[in-house]
Amino acid sequence: MKKLLITFIGLVLLVLAACGDSEESSGSEGNDSSGESYELEFGMQPNTQSNEYEAVEYLADYVEEESDGRLTVTIFPDAQLGNDLEMLGQLQDGSLDLTLSEMGRFAQWVPRAELLAVPYVIEDFDHIKRVVYETDFGEELRNELVEEHDLRVVDSGYNGTRVTSSSSEISELADMEGISLRVPEAQTLLDYAEYTGATPTPMAFSEVYLALQTGQVDGQENPLSAIRAQSFHEVQDYIALTNHVVNDNTYVVSEQTWQDLPEDLQQILADGIDAATDHHTELFQTEEEELIEFFEGEGVTITEPDLTEFREAVAEAYPNYYEKIGDGAEDYMEIIEGVRE
Repeated sequence: MKKLLITFIGLVLLVLAACGDSEESSGSEGNDSSGESYELEFGMQPNTQSNEYEAVEYLADYVEEESDGRLTVTIFPDAQLGNDLEMLGQLQDGSLDLTLSEMGRFAQWVPRAELLAVPYVIEDFDHIKRVVYETDFGEELRNELVEEHDLRVVDSGYNGTRVTSSSSEISELADMEGISLRVPEAQTLLDYAEYTGATPTPMAFSEVYLALQTGQVDGQENPLSAIRAQSFHEVQDYIALTNHVVNDNTYVVSEQTWQDLPEDLQQILADGIDAATDHHTELFQTEEEELIEFFEGEGVTITEPDLTEFREAVAEAYPNYYEKIGDGAEDYMEIIEGVRE
């Protein structure tokens, strides 16, 4: 009897152990994210007709296909979720997953980032890519954004270069003298106007067409795509390729979102952003080439002034930025200058 009891107890313990192993195995499978799905929200200011929207659609299609539907991106265009700074704030608190931003916008949190938006500091898009992704300056900036502000910079696309349209020809720096130039309320662009000899005239973007038409201002500055979209060429006879600011558009992910994703989906998202930024860049570069031909066909005179004297004039403003940024600012500028081609 005693032997039977011992045998029975042994069998019970084996069954209980087997059940425990089964439950543990089941729990382990429940923590395995390989079968989970993730829906990310991408907020942006541009509308559905923009190059930016097409590039983000490309990203959404890429990640859904590569993840077999486990990772999807829902796009909220046309500033539905707020302006760019508001959406960056939403990334920080985890209420939004992705957005677009110029690198210079990060000066809100890291002052030295403003150097990337100062006129004539950046030569072209390849230059800003090298600065952001291939220098100590860029690496430290990106690390600080992740570690202290929960903003993960993944990759950047080209978003056009700012040029100057006007009612009179600009073929050299002297032609800027005294013209009334509409600029946004941004210190970098106010400095562009002032230090090239123009009279900076801030006003709302929605008011610019009428101001140009009535002669309230003599010119304005924007990328070629904005000039076409707003029909400024209808009320301006000249466009000077002053190329004073190179616009990037950086794809930014909330660090909270990034850490929530399993490694395989992190890789798919990173690869998707890399592909989308290439597409983004191609869209804008192709458009700019076509727009030059379009404007010339519309009777607009395109000029290409020698930019050396423009750069030298605006460089007089650089010490103001060094003072604002503080220690190390001139060293940062040397790093940026050092990777010009």
